[in-house]
Amino acid sequence: MKKEDLRIVFMGTPEFAVETLKALVENHYHVVGVVTQPDKPVGRHGSVLQAPPVKQYALEHGLPVLQPEKMKDPLFVEQLRAWDANLQVVVAFRMLPEVVWAMPAYGTFNVHAALLPDYRGAAPINWAVINGETQTGVTTFFLDHQIDTGRIIRQKPFDIPDTADVEYVYDGLMHLGAEICLETLEDIIAADGQPEAMPQDDSKAVHQAPKLFKENCEIAWNQPAKCVYDFVRGLSPFPGAWTTLQNGKGQGTVLKIFRTTKTGQPTDAAPGTLKAEKKHLYVACADHWLQIDELQLAGKKRMDAAAFMNGFPDIDKYSV
Repeated sequence: MKKEDLRIVFMGTPEFAVETLKALVENHYHVVGVVTQPDKPVGRHGSVLQAPPVKQYALEHGLPVLQPEKMKDPLFVEQLRAWDANLQVVVAFRMLPEVVWAMPAYGTFNVHAALLPDYRGAAPINWAVINGETQTGVTTFFLDHQIDTGRIIRQKPFDIPDTADVEYVYDGLMHLGAEICLETLEDIIAADGQPEAMPQDDSKAVHQAPKLFKENCEIAWNQPAKCVYDFVRGLSPFPGAWTTLQNGKGQGTVLKIFRTTKTGQPTDAAPGTLKAEKKHLYVACADHWLQIDELQLAGKKRMDAAAFMNGFPDIDKYSV
């Protein structure tokens, strides 16, 4: 097979997917069309529609775009089939029905931001950092009936420094994902559309990576400080780990925590106890004090702890 024989449909939505689409375009692959999510309303009244990053890039480069509300919509399926692709590439999109992923002769492969079979799910980057992993990576695999379970084509590892937040890992995997996609396409071309692909070992699917909601971003201070430290950086800067700043009258305000520092200082104070010391703010966890470095009170700007404490001279009377 020659490179020119590949007719590719690309599917993706966020900035993470743009890097891979850009790699396809700049390496002169024949992208016959792009599928992405519908535009989303933004602004105070939701009166303005904002196009997904993938759509913006596609239109800038003259690529046809489809934005189906439902992936089984007969009109969409007909339009997709009319592009006559023999391969589909998916990055950070949505679950596809069989009528879509099985359509091309060479199948559909996905670029997943984890080393499968571990961290199957919608938020693998966040959960890898939350769980204190020192390594993650990217995987390309063929789609099948179950989510993130298909045959693995390629994998590339990525180290996670102990000080890294999810933004650092996101950026690293975004570029690594583009690299592995190009390598996978080379495999497909060299193998005439049938590259070697290995079934996943389900026994190695130790961790799951479910979608994040506000409820599971709340900090539990009764855990060891290392767990809270990892939880905060695994959600920073988005969607953000949060807690409730409470005064002695039972009143509370949502407080987001973006950066902390491990102190190694033991504490026997109740978890959630706050302590101010030499312009530094500390909170008691199950075993040690954790230093709070950057935070954001509801309705306010993100700031460092020293600036925050200027507005709370009696911070010792509060808790989280």
